[in-house]
Amino acid sequence: MDPALIIFGFGIGLLVGMTGMGGASLMTPLLILVFGINPVTAIGTDIFYAAVTKTVGGVQHLRAKTVHLGLAFWMAVGSVPAAIGGVVVIEALKSSVGEQELEGIIFGILGATLLVVGVATMLRTAFLPDVIKERYALHLYRRHVIAAIATGVTTGFIIGLTSAGSGTLIAIILIAVFRLTPQRVVGTDIFHAMILLVVTGLAQIGVGNVNLWMVASLLMGSIPGVLLGSQLTVKAPTRVLRGILASVLFLSGLALLFKA
Repeated sequence: MDPALIIFGFGIGLLVGMTGMGGASLMTPLLILVFGINPVTAIGTDIFYAAVTKTVGGVQHLRAKTVHLGLAFWMAVGSVPAAIGGVVVIEALKSSVGEQELEGIIFGILGATLLVVGVATMLRTAFLPDVIKERYALHLYRRHVIAAIATGVTTGFIIGLTSAGSGTLIAIILIAVFRLTPQRVVGTDIFHAMILLVVTGLAQIGVGNVNLWMVASLLMGSIPGVLLGSQLTVKAPTRVLRGILASVLFLSGLALLFKA
């Protein structure tokens, strides 16, 4: 067990438990830049690690009744097959265009997008907190189901390719399109990610991209962090939590651009 990875895992787990996002966007580049892990192994290990931590967080949020089960189900209908497709595509493209060039393009575009959305969310938190009415409950009509499946396909494919962005991108959709409250955004996001990442993590193990000893070190710190973060989410004031979400979006964008 690596003590540095245990401490690092606690910090990432706390972030994931509170916001449902930022774990993969920050974990993968830091594993590469700080710990010197091979990029392919960092992505595969990150995905499998995230599958375990978000399972813990997903169960906690389900108990706290902050999960919109209908949205989570329909997003998973699109994201699970798309994520498997992403793993297959990245394995095929690495040999043709080169792993670093492909990841640089994807992370660059995603990082720039998250920066813009993060700034916009910060501005909304500071100046327009009550303009867009948020809702805790949402009845799903056909348009909502179609939007949820489309969201799942897009984010699932991205996480299959890069391991990053699923939580942040889904949170953006849950805020902007479905207009859920921050607590429901976090709970639904984490519960859906639990389903998506378990499948994708098993696919990464299948292609040999997961370092299980590294996963064990990270989990030693991150599981307590996720449990604590999930409790803080339920108790945090809405405006404070929205500000945290905005900050994580912005920092995730910076991390992805730096990695690109």
